[in-house]
Amino acid sequence: MTATTTTEDSTTPDASDASTFDVNEFLNRLDAVFASHSAATKAEPLLLDAMTDAENAGDFAGLLTVLNETMGFYRSQGRHQDNQWIIQRAIELALRLGLEGTEAWTTTLINAATSQRAAGNMEQAEDLYEQALASARTTLAPTDRRLAALHNNYSMLLSETDRPAKARAELEEALHILESSSPDPTHDVDIASTCTNLALLTLQNGSDGEQALSEARTLADRALAIYRDAHAEHSAHFASALAGAAQVSFAAGDAVAAVRDYERALAIIAECYGEHTEYYAVTAQNLAEARAALAAQGTPDSTRTPEGPQPSPAQPSAPHRHVEPAAHTAQMSGLQLARDYWLAYGKPMLAERYAEFAPRIAVGLVGHGSECYGFDDALSHDHDFGPRFCMWLTASDYARIGEQLQADYESLPAQFNGFARTGATPRAQGTGRRSGVFEIGEFFTSVTGYPTAPGEDEPHLWMMLDEATLAAATNGRVFADALGAFSKTRQSFKLMPDDVRLALVSKRLGMIAQAGQYNLPRMLQRGDGAAAWLCVSEFADAVSSLVFLINNPVTVGYAPYYKWRFAALRALSARAGMRLTGVCAQLEQVLRLASAACFGGAGFGEGGAGAAPNVREVQRIVGDICAQIVQTLQGLGLTPSDEDFLEWQRPYIEAHITSDAACLHSL
Repeated sequence: MTATTTTEDSTTPDASDASTFDVNEFLNRLDAVFASHSAATKAEPLLLDAMTDAENAGDFAGLLTVLNETMGFYRSQGRHQDNQWIIQRAIELALRLGLEGTEAWTTTLINAATSQRAAGNMEQAEDLYEQALASARTTLAPTDRRLAALHNNYSMLLSETDRPAKARAELEEALHILESSSPDPTHDVDIASTCTNLALLTLQNGSDGEQALSEARTLADRALAIYRDAHAEHSAHFASALAGAAQVSFAAGDAVAAVRDYERALAIIAECYGEHTEYYAVTAQNLAEARAALAAQGTPDSTRTPEGPQPSPAQPSAPHRHVEPAAHTAQMSGLQLARDYWLAYGKPMLAERYAEFAPRIAVGLVGHGSECYGFDDALSHDHDFGPRFCMWLTASDYARIGEQLQADYESLPAQFNGFARTGATPRAQGTGRRSGVFEIGEFFTSVTGYPTAPGEDEPHLWMMLDEATLAAATNGRVFADALGAFSKTRQSFKLMPDDVRLALVSKRLGMIAQAGQYNLPRMLQRGDGAAAWLCVSEFADAVSSLVFLINNPVTVGYAPYYKWRFAALRALSARAGMRLTGVCAQLEQVLRLASAACFGGAGFGEGGAGAAPNVREVQRIVGDICAQIVQTLQGLGLTPSDEDFLEWQRPYIEAHITSDAACLHSL
């Protein structure tokens, strides 16, 4: 059964008073929209108007409040792509206001992290949650309910990345905070939300089926009782409690109760959020499966009560807690397909046949292939695509079970969720295979040539690793790694020494200067369009690489190979708190104009303008990009110089390199 949604906690940072933008009035109007169950049509216009009003009034604290509310609304609607620029704008605004170390900063981090988690951007979300936890230690009291919200939401990420013990600890901490701070726990809907999340986590990860079901039922019933006693059954969040109770009933074989509660939940979701949201689609899918189970039991009428719970032929093996798409679509990502396939077949296989080794095996999808970068689409399905995942073992474990585990992996169904494994191209066979069982060191050797990343005292080895190779070694997602050996090795490739990174920054500045600032104008003056075109290509390659290096690979990853370079650059530019985010669109504009600039000639037919206007525009954009780079380097404290010819910035950058290794310094 598809995952039941769980309740996320949203918070709003304090905002200062403004004479022309009344924050309290805005919040009251927004509350009224949600209370009238008209958010699906009225919330977004109100939010967008409030953004404009706050910005026009110069009330940036008020604007931050609006942005945080918008994050929560877009998240509830499943509009994760639209939410990316809201997240970025909120974090940038909070930094500009100097809010680090304040409650408002903590709250913004919590909301941004939860939005990224809902969007499936797990690494970004975890980084933001960790920042929020660190900030909360100094900005929030131990009994602050926003701290409970943080622990509650962080637990969802931990559960979705297969760390159930840590997820449960976070939820129990949240429940402790709420119970100790609540004036009346029997009427506290935040406690109800946490109980629902605990129920689903218990259901998902309980080793003793009967005991887990009993505990999950107790928690789900407590959540429903709180909403009933608090007279809050009109609340939008009540739908989550109903859906959670329904999932517990379904797991117990009580399809009648599951259908009843899913129907009630779906009606509330439709009323509060609309029928075109991910939340609605997931719950509708779960309801359909519960109805199918009910029909199979011979009880087609959802109002008929059987003598006792009946075993359900469609009982799920392990319910998930996060929202997934209701059904397969052509747009389903390869990473999501891999994770679903692992949970459906791989995880049960390990539990049944390799229980001793299962906690030591890392699972995920990393390496070559567009789906490992998250850039796959329908066109990607013609080769090397399909339900697959990787399992990574230590050398000793691989020697003991690697061969048999590979055979068992190959015996898993070749078709899943509407997809079948496509034929592997020659490059994806043998040592280049992209899924199955690997020894950790051998896997990274096959990708990078090294079993683990070079040391900080081996800069010459780092300089031999191109960014595309490092991107392939550090992309994708890890679904499970309790031992941590694989993740530690993968992380070692992300931790490029700063001296190496600065040396590469210097090299990119040199190429940007030579290709874009020096040789491009000369080739255009000579009329050598082909050479000018190559100058544009080298310039775009160097600038795009520089953006990743400036933002630091440990945070944003590495620039992938040329095919996916701009897809990755667009994604980076949409992230919160990034530098040089405007460069991506400018580079694309340069590439669009390059044809006319390089080959336009004197005119495009009678009266045509020819290449001249495009040449001027290309050179203007190149100059603007270089000026932005200089400003960014100055902001990072890497240069005091205003020199706009980037070649002359290199000595200032290299002055920050502490190593005297010759490979790190230009001549």
